[in-house]
Amino acid sequence: METTSSQNTIKKEIFIECRPETLFSFFTDPEKLVRWMGRHVLLDPSIGGKYRIDVNGSDIAMGEYKEIIPNEKIVMTWGWERSGVVPPGSSTVEFRLTPQDSGTLLVLTHYNLPATEVASHVQGWSHYMPRLQSAAQDQDPGKDPWSEKAMH
Repeated sequence: METTSSQNTIKKEIFIECRPETLFSFFTDPEKLVRWMGRHVLLDPSIGGKYRIDVNGSDIAMGEYKEIIPNEKIVMTWGWERSGVVPPGSSTVEFRLTPQDSGTLLVLTHYNLPATEVASHVQGWSHYMPRLQSAAQDQDPGKDPWSEKAMH
């Protein structure tokens, strides 16, 4: 997994051995998303639709879907409920899915983060991307160890 980050942006790439259609469903189907991130997930995967990912009972990611191109791209706003630093809607996450060889190259770009929050979000995506990879490859990533502890 390759990671680059600047003052306000994180970019991560990971190759996942599944078709783009399979991977796409892990961002739009709550039963699949909850396998790699969060304890409770509510999704309305439509333009302007809201989502809520309860990671551990106190850290809750919220935002809305801005752009959805089936099996190719998802753009959503991102923030944390009750956060003064990264409130819901204050940053943007883009997932691009590109067919490659026997699978899909997933490129995540997280924009508009406060400089002080880049490191913690790099850590977060470094934790969740391999879990997504396992789940999408039909392996069990297991219970998320982060679901038991507060991060913020």
